Order: sequence, then structure tokens, then C-alpha cells
Amino acid sequence: MTVAPKKSAVSYKMKRQFALIKPSTKTWIGLGLKFNDKAHTQRLETSGPFGTMCTHRVQITDVKQIDDELVN
Repeated sequence: MTVAPKKSAVSYKMKRQFALIKPSTKTWIGLGLKFNDKAHTQRLETSGPFGTMCTHRVQITDVKQIDDELVN
């Protein structure tokens, strides 16, 4: 895995980019993810401002939200 810091975000890549972390506001961080066949849920939202690179995003407002469900 390669971690690639960018101007306003951090990209995670294997062969292709699969995750992007970037601050969205003063109160939450956006985690953009790329999935081929994962349904959107209340927590796993549409990509929003991440555009076409990501298919889903998670809004993280508290470190407690980085739990086993998110890691899996």
C-alpha cells in the first residue's frame, strides 16, 4: 500500500487509489472509498464532493466512529 499526501488530502493506493481522506469542515473529516459492488447505506453515503474517484464516503465527526464496521 502506498500513502500519497496531496495538497488538501491523503490518498491510499494499491494498484489503484481506493481511499481518500480529506478535511471537509471544521467538524468532520471525509473518508472517500472506491467499491465495485457495495450498496449505499445511511453511514456509507454517495460520494458527494469526492466526485468520480470515490463511489462512497463516510463522514467522521468523532474518533469513536473509526470502529470495526468501518475498518471492515
